[in-house]
Amino acid sequence: MRIPFIGSLLLTVALAFPGLAAGQSVRREKPTIILVHGAFAESSSWDDVVVRLARDGFHVVAAANPLRGVASDGAAISRIVKATEGPVVLVGHSYGGPVITEAAAGNGNVTALVYVAAFAPDVGESSSSLSGKFPGSTLESSLTSVALPGGDKDLYIQPEKFRAQFAADVPPSRAALMATSQRPIALSALAEPSRVASWKALPTYSIYGTADRNIPAAVMKFMAERAGARDTVAIAGASHAVMVSHPAEVAAMIEEAANAK
Repeated sequence: MRIPFIGSLLLTVALAFPGLAAGQSVRREKPTIILVHGAFAESSSWDDVVVRLARDGFHVVAAANPLRGVASDGAAISRIVKATEGPVVLVGHSYGGPVITEAAAGNGNVTALVYVAAFAPDVGESSSSLSGKFPGSTLESSLTSVALPGGDKDLYIQPEKFRAQFAADVPPSRAALMATSQRPIALSALAEPSRVASWKALPTYSIYGTADRNIPAAVMKFMAERAGARDTVAIAGASHAVMVSHPAEVAAMIEEAANAK
């Protein structure tokens, strides 16, 4: 039995497309797609991807990533995976990459990992260490912070810099909404080293934009090659918000991973 809601961690998007009417079961051979957003985003960033996946008969869960730390966030997503009947494809954007890498560990129903403009860390690597592996990220200069108890900080992208930094190929009106609804990430989460590298044991797929200003394209190319990705797509001129600006291409890669034998 699928459990579509778990506390405040899940946002399940149920759409009335043919084959997904209320009360109608999802075809058993289709895996559940669990989408995990990254920093400075939230679950609605997947909306246009969800529409396409649901239309093609997939059960989709857009999970609320707490953005507090790789281990704790990975555990939160892992609980969703464990509560899901049947095979699962995990999809992570940006910092969501380390989270799905962590969440896949110990869950035998995960069949593939899809990295969407995302970090795919090895053991001991962090988002911060990987982003600096090659030049090109301008994220640091666009950030502002809010102090947290205990000395940590919540990081936000300054609203006036959000579109240029995060979503340069997204229409201005939508980028403005994204800037307003962005969710902060704890500074410590970006520096937290990964404990597992699930991509070494699972089929991996990668899609990213060549004009990404958060994670340099060279970094994502390096990670995809290192992981032996079954398919890698670099979209010319696409920003970090590639799932918003190019939802058709992102959905197609997720379906490729889901349908692979």
